[in-house]
Amino acid sequence: MATMPPVTAVIPTHHRPEQMRRALESVLQQDYVGEIQVIIVFDAEEPYLPEVEVPSGRTVVAVSNERSRGLAGGRNTGILAAAHDFVAFLDDDDWWRSGKLRAQMERFAADPDALLVGTAMVLDDGENQYERLVPVDPVTHAELLRDRLPGLHSSTFVFRRAALLGVIGMVDEELPGSYGEDYDLLLRTSRAGRIAVVNEPLVSVTWSQNSYFFGKWGAYAEGLEYLFRTHEGFARDRRAHARLAGQIAFARAANGDAKAARGWVRDSVTRDPRQIKAWLALGISLRLMSPEWVAKTIQRLGRGI
Repeated sequence: MATMPPVTAVIPTHHRPEQMRRALESVLQQDYVGEIQVIIVFDAEEPYLPEVEVPSGRTVVAVSNERSRGLAGGRNTGILAAAHDFVAFLDDDDWWRSGKLRAQMERFAADPDALLVGTAMVLDDGENQYERLVPVDPVTHAELLRDRLPGLHSSTFVFRRAALLGVIGMVDEELPGSYGEDYDLLLRTSRAGRIAVVNEPLVSVTWSQNSYFFGKWGAYAEGLEYLFRTHEGFARDRRAHARLAGQIAFARAANGDAKAARGWVRDSVTRDPRQIKAWLALGISLRLMSPEWVAKTIQRLGRGI
């Protein structure tokens, strides 16, 4: 068998020791025959090495995030510290299924032009699990403008490190609160080259009120507005423009910014009256419903805002 390339997995963390330990163990227990380095990036806390069994061919490093606070700075700290040519992302409250890395690295071997290989995922809200597959492969820039493709979560990503240091660029630390940093990376990667997908649910993603961005509507709106400004494709594609404007409208309405929300509602529905999130935003801005009720109702259906 040909030697499989070594991979660095980056886990940013902030005061979630039990979840971080689960994430770390899921990497260490991969059935991948190549070497794996795990870099745990501690954000605003003292770094330490968890007491876990480290198998042969695996190494664990603990470092401090010396860049901007949050996910973007944490990921970039890990990218720069990585010892290997492939870099994987994993959030501290998510975990990998055992064949995840093997399947992705086999896909890289079969598709040498790919800059990023992702997988599908399973959403876990603590009571139910929902599979999220990715409907297209490879993933194009036009498709990502019109659809975030939520099955393609950051905890599924494996990148060529040289692309992150070069043609793609690293995680954008200017994004307000790091919100949407994964979507921004997908958009930039799809402009630069190929995104390939292993369309199997090989990552479990935690979806609960303990998730970092849950209910932080102001940060959500600011991050989306930043993406709207920095990716010119939204201005050129009527449907993509309407979709993102509807999301911003909902976030602004949920944050209590009724006037701003209604402006985004008009922006959305004049381009595409089928944008349900825009109409929900209008209802919230008129106090006909609460954002909490809408979010919980949609979540019971296995969906998200």
